[in-house]
Amino acid sequence: MAKRKDARVTVILECKGCIRNGVNDVKKVSAGISRYITQKNRHNTPNQLELRKFCPYCYKHMIHREIKK
Repeated sequence: MAKRKDARVTVILECKGCIRNGVNDVKKVSAGISRYITQKNRHNTPNQLELRKFCPYCYKHMIHREIKK
């Protein structure tokens, strides 16, 4: 039997605010970029996944965007 491709793929979400402000910003208490690991359905999800998640470096909910592996 032929093996099917899995519908679910693992993606990494990265904070858009941390990237835009830069890691070495003076205003930040701790430098870093918030990342989350999740899964998405390859067949019915748009190409680039965006979710509002909490960023511990920005201290608020920010948009996290999918990045390439």
